[in-house]
This record gives sequence, C-alpha cells and structure tokens, in this order.
Amino acid sequence: MENLGLMDGIYRMVFLSFKGKDTSHNFTDNLYATLYRKGIPTFRIDDLRGEDIAPGLLYAIEKSRLVLVILSHNYARSNWCLDELVRIMECREEMGKIVFPVFYHVDPSHVRNQKGSYGEAFAYHERNGVWPPDTEVEAALREVGILSGWHVHDW
Repeated sequence: MENLGLMDGIYRMVFLSFKGKDTSHNFTDNLYATLYRKGIPTFRIDDLRGEDIAPGLLYAIEKSRLVLVILSHNYARSNWCLDELVRIMECREEMGKIVFPVFYHVDPSHVRNQKGSYGEAFAYHERNGVWPPDTEVEAALREVGILSGWHVHDW
C-alpha cells in the first residue's frame, strides 16, 4: 500500500477528494502545499484514476482522520469521484469520520439538490444507465451539500 501514501504504518491525517481537471493545478495544489508546510500528512491521488474505485483507496479514506471534499463544477461528472464520495459519506456515518466540504465555484444548494452542473451531470449519468434514480449517490450529494463547509467563489 506504499503507493497510497501510507508509508511506514503512519496514516495520513487528511484525505483530499477532488476532480483533478477542475482544481489540481491551482486550489488543490496550494491547499496540499500549505498542509505539507504545516506538517499535516495529507493524501491525494493523481488524476490517473480507473473506472472502479480501488480497494486501497477505500482503505486510505477509512484511515484518514479528516476528509476534505472539494466539490467543483465537474466533480459530479466523474463516476470515480462520486463513488469516492459515497464511501466518504458511509465512513462519516459508520465511523464518525469528519467530512468538510469545500464548495469550489459551485453553490452548495446545487450540490444538495442536483441543480446546475450537478443536475446536468446527474441527468447524464441516469441517461447512460450509470445509476437509477434515488440512489446512494444522490443521498451522498444531499448529505455533503448540507454540511457546513467553505464556499470558495473568488479563488
């Protein structure tokens, strides 16, 4: 599991969930660098993701103390990000995981109600048979959308 950033038995304190194309070369990189400079072990995955969420990644989510979910314009377009979010929200409920959403150029109400880019993405997934209506993905988006978080609109 070394490739997951779980080195020498020391688990990462923070797990970053994000859509790389939206945020990785600006906001997420700066956030990661700041956490690193402060000595806070942080896990993030490269944008090279497969179709199915890897078991090792699930383990990294479970072992992190805090999960920062960076909800951006295209986050909901990614099956991978949405599968990751479902597991994150399950860990919140089952294990008391601390989840802090960052609404990066998106309105929290669009996330929780699947409106705007989130509504478009969800409709796309439904049309293509990825999820039936009223799924655990919908529930995870509703849940994360009502959590107190940080609304970033001018970064």
